[in-house]
Amino acid sequence: MSLPLSIIIIAKNEQERIKDCLESVHGWANEIIVVDDHSTDQTRSMAAAYTDKIFQRAMDLEGRQRNFAVSHASNDWVMMLDCDERPTPELKGEIEDLLGHPPEKIVAFWIPQICFLGDVHIKYGGWSNPHIRLYHKKYVTWSEAACDVVHPGVRVAPGYGGANLKQALIHYNYKNVEDVIRKTNRLTTLEAIKWHLDGRKMTQGRAMWRTVDRFFRRYVGRKGYKDGYYGLVLAVFSAVYEFAAYSKYKEIKEKGYYLKP
Repeated sequence: MSLPLSIIIIAKNEQERIKDCLESVHGWANEIIVVDDHSTDQTRSMAAAYTDKIFQRAMDLEGRQRNFAVSHASNDWVMMLDCDERPTPELKGEIEDLLGHPPEKIVAFWIPQICFLGDVHIKYGGWSNPHIRLYHKKYVTWSEAACDVVHPGVRVAPGYGGANLKQALIHYNYKNVEDVIRKTNRLTTLEAIKWHLDGRKMTQGRAMWRTVDRFFRRYVGRKGYKDGYYGLVLAVFSAVYEFAAYSKYKEIKEKGYYLKP
């Protein structure tokens, strides 16, 4: 019998990855919900082979998109999955045990990751840090603040808390170095907009400090050097993320670039 768990997948033009994601949970969880941001490829038709709960909604705020998806869940417990993520058998077993005897007052769970750049397993650099993926929908919601255009926070009801699971989720972070560059460019634009909308005061000096600090924390402090050349690549682009976000933030302030109604 499948698990009383709603899998939530947010997608846009994910025909290359969504099938493997859906395969990894099909028959395990009793509900799969896909919210599609008006894909122009075969994302929706591929998802239809696994679920009839497919909704179309244009992405405005990530948190709002996630909350919209959860509003259609019939189960209390939901699991967020990106199309590049796959639960391991060990993680599935841990979640089954957890939902069989859910702890009191613990309503959100952060799950560690097994990360890949292409076919290279990235073991160091802090890339395997846990992310919130499993939670009880009655007590946890995503932030819908206007500034949360990327990396929204979560709100846990007063009196309740969260914990870390032991088993990991496989995360195919990047297909290749070009994908690292592409995602860095897209996300730093959103980060700069977020800084602008929430009124953050970011100076050039602070941005330079964050850039240097990010590299050394990834590469030295969290031992990214142990991942060889690709550990260096990720540490460098992690630092570039800070500098690029500041540069775009500066252009927003001075020229109004990147902003949309």
